[in-house]
Amino acid sequence: MANFALEPSIKPSKPLALTLGEPAGIGPDITIAAWLRRRELNLPAFYLLGDEAFVARRAKALGADIRIASVSAGEAAAAFTEALPVVATGESATAEPGKPDEASAPAALASIRQAVADVREGRAGAVVTNPIAKSVLYRSGFRHPGHTEYLAELAAENGRVPQPVMMLWSPRLAVVPVTIHVSLRDALAQLTSELIVSTVRIVATELKSRFSIERPRIAISGLNPHAGEDGSLGHEEQTVIAPALKALRSDGIEAKGPLPADTMFHEAARSTYDCAVCMYHDQALIPIKTVAFDDAVNVTLGLPFIRTSPDHGTAFDIAGTAKANPASLIAALKLASRMAAAQS
Repeated sequence: MANFALEPSIKPSKPLALTLGEPAGIGPDITIAAWLRRRELNLPAFYLLGDEAFVARRAKALGADIRIASVSAGEAAAAFTEALPVVATGESATAEPGKPDEASAPAALASIRQAVADVREGRAGAVVTNPIAKSVLYRSGFRHPGHTEYLAELAAENGRVPQPVMMLWSPRLAVVPVTIHVSLRDALAQLTSELIVSTVRIVATELKSRFSIERPRIAISGLNPHAGEDGSLGHEEQTVIAPALKALRSDGIEAKGPLPADTMFHEAARSTYDCAVCMYHDQALIPIKTVAFDDAVNVTLGLPFIRTSPDHGTAFDIAGTAKANPASLIAALKLASRMAAAQS
């Protein structure tokens, strides 16, 4: 991928709004761990949306000696140097580490809603989300496939919900799946030339505006083994993907493909493009989680605000043990800061 340093030369003027995530998971743990390294890593100012008592309990469980400041979003940047700023959402979390409880689901969702409101109303520079447990949220009535789709609904304007595009980014590789959180059978049914075109247009636009890549190079995967072998292993490359590529090139977008997915991700191939657009979830996420498991960042494109997230789950088995690695959250905070600075 074209150079896009994680260390911004200019930090955004507003703090980042960091969501609580699943209270029983490692989100609170890695938040505390990241804040403790704020000076060492020159982290941008951020605040956690949650409640002070819950954060204090988790810090005690972790043996972390930190100060916590209950503040407003406007006070967070000033407090960040000496204390972890916590902005109340009006919902309390009671779940213990590693013991998910749907009674704490409202706290997780309120945190997401408030983060989006803070960014859209000018109190924060970007949204950074800690991992959620969709199964826990589903039991409490949550009806969205995941974070990405929920954020798109929160971003709706005049009844129009934007198309969210999920990018997984790292300094070594950036990938986008055209279809996201659906079964493989449903992904095949959803895949159309129009969806590929709209997805890649969003990718190209935001690589320019938020990643400062003047002329993005986008690699488009095939769907079938060996990109269909000229139709002998499947026809979607000819009937669905090729028409999309023609439309994209007529837009002036540098898109190449359809490429065999099994040869797109070795080091030499990665140097020829800035982002790989793949046809379904695992086709995109397996390679990036192989080459950049600890520092990959989930970025949602297509929204009227910046959103990044660690590229891992809730890790209930190590929550509250101080074993969680904050590297992906740290990368998400730095990337959000860099993107906010690039577009300001």
